[in-house]
Amino acid sequence: MTFPTTARPARPHAVRRWAGAAAVVVASSLALAGCSDDPAPVSDDTGTATEDPQPDEQASGEESSPATPAEPPAGSGSPSEPAASGTAVPVYFAGDGPGGRTVLFREFQRVEGDPLTEAARLVASGQPVDPDYRTLWPGVEIASVQATDGVLLVEIPSDGFTDRPDGMSRRDARLALQQLVYTLQGVQQERVPVQVQREGGAPLFGLPTDAPYEAAGALRTLNLVNITSPAEGDTVTGDALEITGVANSFEASGPCWILRGEEELVGGGYQAEAWMGNKLFPFEASLPLDGITGEVTVRCETDDPSGGTEGPGPAVDTKTITVE
Repeated sequence: MTFPTTARPARPHAVRRWAGAAAVVVASSLALAGCSDDPAPVSDDTGTATEDPQPDEQASGEESSPATPAEPPAGSGSPSEPAASGTAVPVYFAGDGPGGRTVLFREFQRVEGDPLTEAARLVASGQPVDPDYRTLWPGVEIASVQATDGVLLVEIPSDGFTDRPDGMSRRDARLALQQLVYTLQGVQQERVPVQVQREGGAPLFGLPTDAPYEAAGALRTLNLVNITSPAEGDTVTGDALEITGVANSFEASGPCWILRGEEELVGGGYQAEAWMGNKLFPFEASLPLDGITGEVTVRCETDDPSGGTEGPGPAVDTKTITVE
């Protein structure tokens, strides 16, 4: 569910770190930047390996791969649900970020068969559970994905879509490949380059396939807040709603609400593990469910210190759930 900017509920007080702690975080991040010896190449806007880092990729010396936790929420097929079959895999889909800019969101889905291949097929032609998300792929056959020779090799047997389809911008083409890269690296839980293999080395969406793709910088590729649990469509019970997710928000905090339509039922704040660096960090929040039943929307945002007066506004993610 998406809410218009004018309909945003009043901001609850978000938990803030005191200035001394923030200074420690900054100092620690700078120290990490100076000590980083990770030899892996970074990526340009397409995710193609390159020797020259982009400015936001050298901000902290941290990895630009999908280093966010890959454990699925209980409602999406966690190990706590032994009756569920198949494997829960993280899949990255496109959605609207601040200012309407297209960015990637993660959700978990269950697949039967090889997790790498089936996750790639969800990217190429699958349907997200969250109706706010979509795939940028026009429906492409994925024959297989194999971890081999230090890359994740994606075999695409068809000769279609060597050029961008009508309506796909060059940025969307690049982001479509990043859907695949982030998904496969999330399934593999390793920052492994993704190599697309086509007959004769044909391009895909007008982009070259003669070199492997790395994950592009997280801060310009991912939505900066992503709810992991509850998942879209979950039914929850109890006295409080426990919210988990990943974010990169000012001072590692931001607001969450439970809404019915545009009415705020309850609000509070989340606290993430950190906020410096080119990655998203785990966060947790707890909102009381006293007197709340039926279908509601959980909404979390990044903090916006300007109050909407500067920049495109906060990053937002929502999940529609049922409270019993």
